[in-house]
Order: sequence, then C-alpha cells, then structure tokens
Amino acid sequence: MNYHESYVEDLRRIRAAVPDWRRLCGRCVLITGATGLIGSAVVDFLAQCNIDEGAEIRILAGGRSRDRVLDRFAGRAEAGKISFFYYDALNPSGPEAYPDPMPAFIVHAAGNANPGLYGTVPAQTMMTTILGTRTLLDMAAAAEGSRFLFVSSSEVYGRKESKDPFREDIFGTVNILDPRSCYPVSRRAAETLCASMRAEAGVDFVIARPGHVYGPTMTEADNRASSQFPRDVAVGRDIVLKSSGSQLRSYCYVLDCVSALLVILLCGESGTAYNISNRESVVTIRQMAEAFADASGRKVLFDLPTDAERAVFNPMDNSSLDASRLEALGWKGMFDLKTGTARTLACL
Repeated sequence: MNYHESYVEDLRRIRAAVPDWRRLCGRCVLITGATGLIGSAVVDFLAQCNIDEGAEIRILAGGRSRDRVLDRFAGRAEAGKISFFYYDALNPSGPEAYPDPMPAFIVHAAGNANPGLYGTVPAQTMMTTILGTRTLLDMAAAAEGSRFLFVSSSEVYGRKESKDPFREDIFGTVNILDPRSCYPVSRRAAETLCASMRAEAGVDFVIARPGHVYGPTMTEADNRASSQFPRDVAVGRDIVLKSSGSQLRSYCYVLDCVSALLVILLCGESGTAYNISNRESVVTIRQMAEAFADASGRKVLFDLPTDAERAVFNPMDNSSLDASRLEALGWKGMFDLKTGTARTLACL
C-alpha cells in the first residue's frame, strides 16, 4: 500500500464524519478481512487515530497469514498498535483461540469478493461466508457487551424491474439454482444468522450493505470492474468494457465506506441493516469507467464478453441504494465520483 500524503490526510479528514469515534479509544477492535479493500482501510483509519491522537485502540487485524498482514501495514504496525489475529473461515478455532482481552467491537469484513471465483468455487464461497460469520458470532456471544458489525453486500437485494433505489426492506429475486447466486444467497443467509444469534444468544449486531466500493486499498487479486478500471489506466491502458455499461450502481470511495461503517458500528440500532451509498456517486458502470478514463487521459473501449466472463457477471441491472436510514444517523459522504477517482489514481 502506498501511503500517499493525500490518503493519510483523508484518513484524518474522515474523523469529522464519525463524531463518536472516541468511543473506540482504549478498546479492542477485531477486523476480519484486514488485508482486503474495505477491512484494510478500516485498520488504516484506526491506526491513524492511534498515531495522531494517542487513542490506544488495540487493533486485531484478522487474516490467515501473519506475513501478509504485517506486510500490508509495514512501517505502521507498531505505531498504529496493529496486531495479527489468526482468522480462517473454513478452519474455525474454538474458544481456546479467542483473543485476550476479548474484542469490544468486531468488524466482519472478510469474504470472497472475487466474482471470478463464484463460477469456479461457488460452494467454498458460500461456506466461507456462513461458517466464518458463525465463528465470529459465537465470539461476540462469549464477549460480554461486544458489538458485531457484519459487512454484507448490495447483492442481497437481487433483481427487480423498478429503477428506484433499494431500501433496506425491499428485496428482488435471486435465482437460487444458479451457482453465481452463491454470493448473494450466502450473504442473505449470514444476515439471517446474525438475527438468529440475537434471538438465541443475545448478540448485539448491526449490518452494513455497501454498494460497489473502490479505492487505492484494492488488492492485486481484486478483479472487479471498479478495481480493474484504475489499475488499467494507471499503467497506460485504455478501459475495455465487456457490456454496454448501462447497469446502475451505487459507487462509494473506500474512505466514505469506512466512515459509514464506523457510524453504523457506533450509532446503529441493534438488529438493523443500513445501506451505504453516496448520493454523489450513483452512476452507471460506463460513467464510472469514463470518470477514470477522463482523469488519466485514456479511452473507454467496448468488447464482447466470453461465455466464462458472462457467467460470473452481477445479474443486477440496478443496484442503486437508498441510504436515508444511514444519513439519519448523521453520516454524509465526503468524496464524490470525481474526487474519489482522483484520490485513487494518486495512490497507484
């Protein structure tokens, strides 16, 4: 990760969007998916609070590889008070492997978010989400007074005919016999699992449903369009769209997503789901591609997809989100599409 001065400054800037962030001071926070697009940015934000403000937040960066975690946060782990915590969704550990002290907050941002794998390992994709979520819910149940945040997805909504944005209580259809549905179906199941553990064991949970998140914290393996676009133009390639690009999406710069997640974690009503969407970034895939192309002097080209590529496409023509419920908590995005794309390219 390139800690460009603009990225570090933005980590400081978004504190204003999380007015209750000091409730995290002196507490233990576990973040799974800590080297991923979203999870790593959450860790960066908390570490910056420790570096700048002496917040004394104990950050547990969850992942399977200690080397990968420490490499991602190289040079900042000690000052930022970042520690590695072993987390493997498919090989869960029991209570004997729980951290000491137990986390006051658990941010579950791990999961298979690589569409290319939905077609090759759909069963593994499902079980990673379901088993991993159950393991962490058990931990939350054992940690008295903890709060659990599940980072879900806009894909839980499925397809609908209307172009109106999705509210949290409106769902479309998902073809449960299509292996590509492994991702949205498992996310739906994990959300119901959260509600079930609240009823059965009293777990205090909240759910975030981000749209399409992008930014400089993307991993090399991330092949989603919103990560491939900046990667292409950064090395001087034109952007190639494998569709008309007419699908409507709620895009969100990663640090807007981070501030939204923390507002939900700290201020959200228990047992409630919140959409994450910046009103200034609800655009089509083509408009997103053009924003990156315009910022870099490249072009947007069109090509036909292969059958394999088509098989793992997101089937939702409209995945725009209504974030009124989140905004009622006081959250507002800081990065419109033009700013977010520029910030992303500055760090690559």
